[in-house]
Amino acid sequence: MSAEVMTIRQMCDAFDVTPRTLRFYETRELLFPQRRGQHRLYGRSDRARLKLILRGKRFGFSLEQIRQLLELYDPAERNVTQTEATLSTARERLADMERQYAELGAAIAELRAQITDGEAQLKKLKTNI
Repeated sequence: MSAEVMTIRQMCDAFDVTPRTLRFYETRELLFPQRRGQHRLYGRSDRARLKLILRGKRFGFSLEQIRQLLELYDPAERNVTQTEATLSTARERLADMERQYAELGAAIAELRAQITDGEAQLKKLKTNI
């Protein structure tokens, strides 16, 4: 097997994903492996796309957002449109994450206060026994 292409097993090992994941991404038109009989062969562009897919998933992008961004790839225009769209989507996602972070921080503080109050009440109950 040449270094230019990888089998599904090699891709799974290299990117710590399952064959099912790769086939799923293929059905969602995110990856386009070559076919040789029953075998899927992944080239350099598939590996680059998979890196971007996994990064996008880690940041909470939907598969549809990732697919749309990947479709904008155009080396003829040096990927300006793709980069602009990716930055816009990333800014929106960051704003969502920061909002969720603030909400989570408030929920954690409230839960801590509730635990402190509960512990104080329990202590009073135990001393009144």
